[in-house]
Amino acid sequence: MAAARGARAGDPRAGFRQPAADPGPAVPQGLIRAARKSGQLNLAGRNLTEVPQHVWRINLDPPEGAQQNLSFGSADRWWEQTDLTKLILASNKLQQLSEDLRLLPALTVLDVHDNELTSLPSALGQLENLQKLDVSHNKLESIPEELLQLPCLKSLLLQHNELRHLPEGLGQLGNLEELDVSNNHLTDIPASFALLVNLVRLNLACNQLKNLPAEISAMKSLRQLDCTKNYLETVPSKLATMASLEQLYLRKNKLRSLPEFPSCKLLKELHAGENQIEILNAENLKHLNSLSVLELRDNKIKSIPDEITLLEKLERLDLSNNDISRLPYTLGNLPQLKFLALEGNPLRTIRRDLLQKGTQELLKYLRSKIQDDTANPSGEAPVTAMTLPSEAKINMHAITSLKLLDYSEKQAAVIPEEMFDAVRSNPVTALNFSRNQLKEIPPRVVELKDWVCDVNLGFNKISSLSLELCMLHKLTHLDVRNNVLTSLPEEMAALTRLQIINLSFNRFKEFPSVLYHIPALETILLSNNQVGSIDPLQLQKMDKLGTLDLQNNDLLQVPPELGNCENLRTLLLEGNPFRTPRAAVLAKGTAAVLEYLRSRIPT
Repeated sequence: MAAARGARAGDPRAGFRQPAADPGPAVPQGLIRAARKSGQLNLAGRNLTEVPQHVWRINLDPPEGAQQNLSFGSADRWWEQTDLTKLILASNKLQQLSEDLRLLPALTVLDVHDNELTSLPSALGQLENLQKLDVSHNKLESIPEELLQLPCLKSLLLQHNELRHLPEGLGQLGNLEELDVSNNHLTDIPASFALLVNLVRLNLACNQLKNLPAEISAMKSLRQLDCTKNYLETVPSKLATMASLEQLYLRKNKLRSLPEFPSCKLLKELHAGENQIEILNAENLKHLNSLSVLELRDNKIKSIPDEITLLEKLERLDLSNNDISRLPYTLGNLPQLKFLALEGNPLRTIRRDLLQKGTQELLKYLRSKIQDDTANPSGEAPVTAMTLPSEAKINMHAITSLKLLDYSEKQAAVIPEEMFDAVRSNPVTALNFSRNQLKEIPPRVVELKDWVCDVNLGFNKISSLSLELCMLHKLTHLDVRNNVLTSLPEEMAALTRLQIINLSFNRFKEFPSVLYHIPALETILLSNNQVGSIDPLQLQKMDKLGTLDLQNNDLLQVPPELGNCENLRTLLLEGNPFRTPRAAVLAKGTAAVLEYLRSRIPT
């Protein structure tokens, strides 16, 4: 520091400079020396509240001690230094950038993400060589017009700011290939976007967009378009003419239907889950020859057209949580299909325990039923004019052939006694009383304890789980989502074979402690409750646990020790009020989240 003070005292320009506020920790001279040689300077994570002046002037000022060092060794020819081309100021506490930024005209990369910037300097417009600008995770409310003068800019990252509008002239950035404006407050998109003909990736996720301009279809190079979590009710039909599009994300909007895609011959991934789509038409699908991922979970789709079998490259199909009662058995013939998710549908022809056996078993079953399908498409025993009302309630075919006791979607307050009477000595392995008005679990379920391994009581009004349920010692799957549960009985610890439990959309304020004592648990779904904390040390002992869904709860913090739960393959934490890990970390997936948490464990 003494040497640094001496150098400043001998600087003839020093008297003309304004005294600056404390910029935070000093920048080591070793870093500055290395930057003069490499043209790159990384000052990330140094708690800087201001960029030191000698950083802005690194191209202009001789290095400290240069007057004393007149050696002509090649390593010391400071006058032959490289101009700074890459400056990283990420993860500091900067509230503004100086107009002296213009002193670094050779910059090709400027990264100031994760600071506290509320505005950008107009001098930005003078960085005519700039190719990548990352100002994400700040507090920017507007973009300076000067930014639109950057002729070489290829990547502009503006996500996680406070932007409500984008400049009309954004289309002037004709060389832009990547634009991320996700997680802002945008309500519309400038029509000039049509001029961004070189754009390859566009991220509009997590804004307040109600529609997309049809002009967006003019982006002939666009391969990835992410519109997740907006308020879109429709998608412009012209979107279907985007011939280069490979990935389209429309999740978490208000779409009631999908567009047709006559020109999207290269589309590989279509994600449209968590919308209000009711109908899937043949026209939506028949042109998508390259599609490998189709994600339509959490919609209101009632049927799947036979034309889905035209998607010969389909590898992943997610239809979870829809209203599908029947599948085309020809689905089993899709040659590339590796993952098929059907949970949460009122399927009448497929036993729930079969759904749990994995995609290959399911496809084998569907293929085996193709011939049966032509003889009896509904798969149910016929109801004739002579059928008694009490018998009509009971699907004996399901009981005897499918080993399923099904009294779902009846809006019934009680389960008729004749349902249990009909079981007699038939070994029923699955029970489905979902989508009724049950306030308690029928005590007679205990009669099934020697057989039943799959129980679905979702979408009722059940406030507590009975002791009779805790006696179903062969239970492996329990679905009680969308009820009014606030706790689980300690007697549930007796369910030693329980592998999957779905407690989503209930009223839990605490993580049910009895779950820590069920060692066979592989999947815990606890989203959309009010859980405020979890015990990572207890979770660590659950060595079979692979999936933990805690989305949309009240977690104020995520304990770093959770990172030690290395068996977790899927950890879902979005929609909680904690500040860290940030959304950018969560978006990288479970492995990255666990690694981040481990890095935060105090040593």
